[in-house]
Amino acid sequence: MALARYKSIVDDYSLRIRHGSLRPGAQLPTLRSLMREHGIALATASRVYAELEAGGLVACEMGRGTFVRDTSLPRGLGLVQQTLQRDAVDLIFNYPTLPGQDDMLRESLRSIASSGDLDALLHSAPQGGRLHERQTMARHLRNRGLRLPAEQVLIVNGAQQGLAITVQGLLAPGDILVMDALTFPGMKTLAQSARLDVEALPMLDGKMNLPALAVLCQRRPVRAVYVMPTMHNPMGSVMSDAERKKLAQLAKRHQFLIIEDGAYAFLAEPAPKPVFTYAPEQTVYISGLSKSVASGLRIGMVAAPLRLIPALETAIRVSSGNTPSLMITLACLWIESGKVDALEMLKRKDARQRQRLAGKILQGCTVAAHPSSYYVWLTLAEHMRADQVAAALAAQGVMVSTAEAFAATTQVPHALRLAIGSIPLDALGTALGKVQKMCCD
Repeated sequence: MALARYKSIVDDYSLRIRHGSLRPGAQLPTLRSLMREHGIALATASRVYAELEAGGLVACEMGRGTFVRDTSLPRGLGLVQQTLQRDAVDLIFNYPTLPGQDDMLRESLRSIASSGDLDALLHSAPQGGRLHERQTMARHLRNRGLRLPAEQVLIVNGAQQGLAITVQGLLAPGDILVMDALTFPGMKTLAQSARLDVEALPMLDGKMNLPALAVLCQRRPVRAVYVMPTMHNPMGSVMSDAERKKLAQLAKRHQFLIIEDGAYAFLAEPAPKPVFTYAPEQTVYISGLSKSVASGLRIGMVAAPLRLIPALETAIRVSSGNTPSLMITLACLWIESGKVDALEMLKRKDARQRQRLAGKILQGCTVAAHPSSYYVWLTLAEHMRADQVAAALAAQGVMVSTAEAFAATTQVPHALRLAIGSIPLDALGTALGKVQKMCCD
């Protein structure tokens, strides 16, 4: 009988939300009010709201209450590979490319086809790449401030696989992984799927809260810390050298692993020293060419202490296997010819131009952004709800990410992340104008 009662309450709320009698943004009764109204226990009332939240119908916000979602808004914005609305402007994903890159690809494929041992490209490469290819990647990582032998560098299918093999190869279910309260969705999902015990730190000035981390390490055996010290996604912040040294000191003192994500670090010039340089025995550094060259070039680099390389190679072998030989050859050709260096320089210039445009248009908005990053963090006014704003912008053909995709805690701020690196400048200006009008007037 109790089960039937609980289900009937869930069904009643579901119907009222789907039929519109409970409108988006409406606040549902408190748990105690729900208990009194239906004569149910606290555990049953909590279960009702938990099931509605799991179904995407409500959002439970700590300290504020439970609110009806706008069900017209696609779920998981900024995280899942959703199908965008027809003719919609995409401010969710960053796929930055520059004019002429298609010709560069055509020329390079011709060069590969007319030289070398093509038969070798039909065969699998060793896990992590061949030695001469790893040497090329090691030379490229000097741009990020790393000077390592090839034996400490592995080639993978993009930075996301680099994160995946690090989690799979070096961590175990139940290990304590520390990350920022706002963080990269791909890492958040990896941690959940690996059944890690995630500790989310409240951020300090848009960066990792090192005092809070120090306190946490005193009371819990932290196994690893995931950090984006250069061009934090989504905040765009850059840690100072002093902060990087402090993090390295904490890692040495408490013997935890640092997982350093450098996917957007190419946008910082000059590039700050990676945390890896201050704690080379405690750090795995992950980067790639998806952002600096093209999203279709799924090439990533993992730099790690020699003692961790065998475990990472095993993780590569049991996951997606080796990276395609043709893709590695193309990436090495572009690195050795200087094309990657040239593209990174041009994209830094492009990002600065886009940020200047965003700063000019988003007048009156509360924003956080680095002058040369490809994203903007926009905090909404207290009376605004992010899901409603995102749905209203989607109705106008502008797709944005809400903070939900980036939040590693149950308490989600009402904010938007705007990816500004993928669309032409004129379309970007028009889209940002719609955002400004809706969020900042």
